[in-house]
Amino acid sequence: MKSPFFPHNPSFWFETLRSFGHIAYGGADFGEVVVTTERITVDDYDSWHDEWLATADRVADEGRTALAGGHRVSARDAFLRASNYYRSAEFFLHGDATDPRILHAYDASVRCFRQAAALFTPVVEPVEIPYEDTTLPGYLYRADDSGAARPTVVMFNGFDGTAEEMHFAGAAAAVERGYNVLSFDGPGQPGTRHHHGLVFRPDWENVVGPVLDHALTRPEVDPARIALLGNSMGGLLAPRAAAFDHRLAAVIALDGVYDLGDMAADALSLDRAEAEWRLRADHDPELDAAVEAAIAASPKMRWLVDQGRYVMGAETPRGVFSTFLEYHLRDGIAQQITCPTLVCSASDDVFFEGQPELLHKHLTCPKTLLEFTGALGADAHCQAGAQRLAFARVYDWLDDVMAEDA
Repeated sequence: MKSPFFPHNPSFWFETLRSFGHIAYGGADFGEVVVTTERITVDDYDSWHDEWLATADRVADEGRTALAGGHRVSARDAFLRASNYYRSAEFFLHGDATDPRILHAYDASVRCFRQAAALFTPVVEPVEIPYEDTTLPGYLYRADDSGAARPTVVMFNGFDGTAEEMHFAGAAAAVERGYNVLSFDGPGQPGTRHHHGLVFRPDWENVVGPVLDHALTRPEVDPARIALLGNSMGGLLAPRAAAFDHRLAAVIALDGVYDLGDMAADALSLDRAEAEWRLRADHDPELDAAVEAAIAASPKMRWLVDQGRYVMGAETPRGVFSTFLEYHLRDGIAQQITCPTLVCSASDDVFFEGQPELLHKHLTCPKTLLEFTGALGADAHCQAGAQRLAFARVYDWLDDVMAEDA
């Protein structure tokens, strides 16, 4: 999809498209996104933060005014948009983990979302899910107040998104269709990284396991009809969990990812075998220089390395790519998945081109490859510009799977 905004900075453009996409489920308004982007200085990351923060503050004020006046729907809608705008404000700041603007905007995002959550019927319930010696933050959505056990979608975001953002990226769409939803942030994701310093781990089954344990304590959850949905990098982590935890009735990879090591190798123009030893080497000054040159030349690479150091716990830029080698479904892992699996693919995915097809190829369970194209306006990473279309197709597939299991 060609960019009418920030044509020379694909990172700025994709994050703008991401906000446009969230309009579909109440996470933005078209005019608010346009006027905010028009104020941003091109390639200026401080300007990006300042302008999204200003919009978020203004919309949050609208929500507080509406709530004080007893206008609950207007307040809820404003808080949802403000939450998403605060998320966008701190998005590019993670190159400096000590930057106080990160927590200021993130905490405001969570606070606004929880104000909105309390205004839904039924309310969206914040939950704390026991995990090792701490808890994972999340939300329980109920399709109605009946208390009846229903099919439930457990979902989480990816390399850079929040549990709050999952409202717009799968939760609201599922609830519309009669599903309960349990969303959460795992280690490395904002709810655990910002305040507790937890970083990603490749054995995601040890994250999903405790979440499923918690889900099964809830009377609203039908234990025989639990689906797992992973967004973005979650399109690798969800299948990874499904390979080792067979309590799932279905898994959705939105979009599918087979091997982050392949992505690391491609980004640095290495073949996979060479990437294995050079990225793990104690010293490789030549490759270090190549990584630094790539960062200087590409806004996407700059963001990837900044974010990677923050959420992966990597000490160096090359170390970011080294950690990616651990995230894969190779060596027979994909073949261990037994439940029906949906693999989504976007034709112009700038992050994971070809990865969904690799994952689908290696699956031996009942499997479906769902392709989205530019002709549909759905060719961007995770179908960012076509959320209504994407979730119609995703949940129609899940409806059919759940009906077969009923």
